Amino acid sequence: MLAEYIEAGGKYIGICMGAYWAGPWYFDLLEGIDVVQYIKRPNADVKRSYATIAPVTWHNEEHNMFFYDGCTYVGNERTFEVVARYANGDPMAIIQGNIGLIGCHPESEQYWYSKRYLKKHWHERKHHVLLNSFVKSFL
Repeated sequence: MLAEYIEAGGKYIGICMGAYWAGPWYFDLLEGIDVVQYIKRPNADVKRSYATIAPVTWHNEEHNMFFYDGCTYVGNERTFEVVARYANGDPMAIIQGNIGLIGCHPESEQYWYSKRYLKKHWHERKHHVLLNSFVKSFL
């Protein structure tokens, strides 16, 4: 049903778990892309599932983005647009047709950064601007 909606021109945005759902194990919305745990990837800089920060490059700009066991995308990169990458080079945010997926959490709010080791990374809503731009780019 969701695949039919997208085929008819509907849009799907998935952040973190919502991005996993787009993969072949759930809604199977993508063409030639597997959605996998970033922490299991070769050379991943985050190796455990917990609230932390992942360094990412979003349109050639460096950011430290909230991360909690987010995903990455494995497949032929000619079939999708890479908007952002993790430190190891894996895609972190992509667009394929009417589907936009993000592994980290640009929607994160200040209270998400309440732990002492996270406080200094609060983005002061700069990541919200990135998310808004991401959404507008394919809506």
